[in-house]
Amino acid sequence: MYNKQDVQKFNQDIKRNYFNYKKMGDKYLLTNDLGKFIFINEKEFNSFVNNEESITGELQLKLKENYFIYDNRELFVEDAAVELRKYKSYLMVGTQLHIFVLTTYCNLRCIYCQASASGSHNNAGTSKLMSFDVAQKAVDLALKSASDDLMFEFQGGEPLANFNTLKHIVEYTNEKNKGLHKRITYNLVSNLTLITQDMIKFLVDNNVVICTSIDGPEIIHNKNRVYSQGNCLETIKKNIFKINEYKDNNSNCVQAIQTTTKHSLKYGKEIVDEYISLGLNSIFIRPLTPIGFAAKNWDEVGYTPEEFLMFYEQCLDYIIELASKGINISEGHASIFLKKILRNSPINYMELRSPCGGVIGQLAYNYDGNIYTCDEGRMLAETGDLSFKLGDVFNNTLSQVLESPVCKTLCTASCLEAIPGCEQCAYSPYCGVCPVCNHAQYKKLFTGTPNSYKCKIYKGILDILFLKINENDSVKNEVFKRWTE
Repeated sequence: MYNKQDVQKFNQDIKRNYFNYKKMGDKYLLTNDLGKFIFINEKEFNSFVNNEESITGELQLKLKENYFIYDNRELFVEDAAVELRKYKSYLMVGTQLHIFVLTTYCNLRCIYCQASASGSHNNAGTSKLMSFDVAQKAVDLALKSASDDLMFEFQGGEPLANFNTLKHIVEYTNEKNKGLHKRITYNLVSNLTLITQDMIKFLVDNNVVICTSIDGPEIIHNKNRVYSQGNCLETIKKNIFKINEYKDNNSNCVQAIQTTTKHSLKYGKEIVDEYISLGLNSIFIRPLTPIGFAAKNWDEVGYTPEEFLMFYEQCLDYIIELASKGINISEGHASIFLKKILRNSPINYMELRSPCGGVIGQLAYNYDGNIYTCDEGRMLAETGDLSFKLGDVFNNTLSQVLESPVCKTLCTASCLEAIPGCEQCAYSPYCGVCPVCNHAQYKKLFTGTPNSYKCKIYKGILDILFLKINENDSVKNEVFKRWTE
């Protein structure tokens, strides 16, 4: 317990750390650069801002524990530095995610395709397939990363259309890694319509994590992801069953991602139910990124941030309801944000970090050997814009890529602490910006406004989550706790 004398003495010595705030209902949300947060009422807020003695001992303790106030500058700087290093630790590990774009060919005609994929092997020609030579050069460069933990992700188009190169990359990497002893995870992002039993055997035997796209029930999925050979969703379901059957360990080894189009907005519950029916334990309610066909077809597939947020909250409420009843399901955006907010965990999600994950967190090696800052950078290149090209696997080393002006520009443009509007936002510690998306949508790296499309969406999601945290509902608290474990 604090006595009156303690309170008076503390208030004489008290100093406030830099903080941002946001009024939420009858409370004020305070956050700081260390990712700490606290809710206080209006009286407490006024006392805190004005450094009044009416701040109670209990509130003093909470504010001090969360680095909002201090009484010893030297100790505070030392302790805060440790916390900041931990919270930003993803900046110290080197480039971990390496994306191999095996081909631009795809047998689906997704109405929102961000990769501007082509639809014919004959029209695409062999130049649209990554060769063994390019693949080996890309692997050699990726293995130079300072990180001992690497993720090699196979993308397209449809990467299974160039399965021989995928197989070669895994085998070549495993051989090269014998002397390096890096921990390498392989990820495949595929529509799964081309998968064969031989492919399944290789992928499962080599512990390749398989991720596909499921946008919801047939009425949504088949409209979003057009498959000329039949029922797209039904084909995927059959192949998921084959994969799980081969693995034969009573667990679903296929993950899925969802993309929201205008057609999805009325079917939130049905979309979630589709994931439950497939035994999937996570659904990522994702907004469209206005790149590629999504940008060209925006009038048909797009929506306002407000429309997406209404849809997102309906889905989230339903997912929380299911999770509270014991169903093993979580929402992707919520899980990432909650780990940052509730556990102060340095989640290395490329879009939600400052600076962003371009180059220093991920690299994308295109089928032709060109190297891009990120997956979005190479997608933009397919539209003819090479702004985010870093070099190529034949003529550039990893050091040259990391020291390139493009890398430095990307980091500068995505450092929230220095972006007008972002630096004063209460959500800055948990958020991130994508200069590639800004360039694609607004023709500039800095949007010039804190209320861009993606900004409104991330702010809206964080509004939803913080309001639910502030409710302090025991059922929601338990669900959120499980999602952060």
